[in-house]
Amino acid sequence: MDDTVRKRSVTIAGHRTSFSLEEAFWQELLGLAERRAVTLAELVVEIDSTRDGNLSSALRLYILRDLQARLAEASDRGSDPALDGDGE
Repeated sequence: MDDTVRKRSVTIAGHRTSFSLEEAFWQELLGLAERRAVTLAELVVEIDSTRDGNLSSALRLYILRDLQARLAEASDRGSDPALDGDGE
């Protein structure tokens, strides 16, 4: 997977904002929005509203915490997240 950081833009609260993410984080962010049945903009607004640092870092930390929670949940169930369809 490409490790290059790419600048992305999304419209929130009527204005364009940008953030920089590696492709792996971008794909996880898209998947997270899909799993939660929200738009990417809605998810970014949610993350943006609770952040302390810059938006790019807040997105990466949110994605990391989501992945950690999913791994812990899979571990508690005794299943392998790679086999559950969520651990691509």
